[in-house]
Amino acid sequence: MRVVIAGGHGKIALILERLLAEDGHEPVAIIRNPDHRADVDATGAAAVVLDLEDATVDEVGQVLKNTDAAVFAAGAGPGSSAERKFTVDRDAAILLADAAEAAGVPRLIVISAIGTDDYDPGSDDIFQLYSRAKSEADAAVRSRDLDWTIVRPGGLTNDPGTGRVLAGPTVPRGRIPRADVAATIAALLTTGRASRTQFELVSGDDPIEDALATLG
Repeated sequence: MRVVIAGGHGKIALILERLLAEDGHEPVAIIRNPDHRADVDATGAAAVVLDLEDATVDEVGQVLKNTDAAVFAAGAGPGSSAERKFTVDRDAAILLADAAEAAGVPRLIVISAIGTDDYDPGSDDIFQLYSRAKSEADAAVRSRDLDWTIVRPGGLTNDPGTGRVLAGPTVPRGRIPRADVAATIAALLTTGRASRTQFELVSGDDPIEDALATLG
């Protein structure tokens, strides 16, 4: 399975790339900074340098040719400007969805964030703007004629993964290791679970595949 991962140098993306490569798949990482190529290479993934803030649908579509699935794992990151919350967290996700449709990629998985629809539309607070950007991106993805899944994890940690989660349309606020988010996405890709489903994800008691089975 060829899987293209936008935001391929992110912490979740690097873990996911390694999981997919170790399982015999072909991960391809879209990265903005060519200096990050070595980190991607170390996971077993192939790196493609492309800035999603400047790229066109056609340019992204070229990367997505003959691809089985795409994953949006990009983010402007802490300390970024309000403008980049929209150009990266929203617009780049929509760009990937548009390119996936144009290239005939059937599967799209988006890493979003828990509770993003609860943003305050009148606030200029940076976190509220981030939530708005994620919420608007998710809405745009849901409108696409794709086999999409939107994963909304809770607070992210660098703790070792446990392989156990709580997943559902809404779940109590909580935290989750990035390793468990990556493992969940790998399971979504290999099982085909949670088609056209949006769900929240935090640490819990259920093995990942059991949790996904409850989502359809």
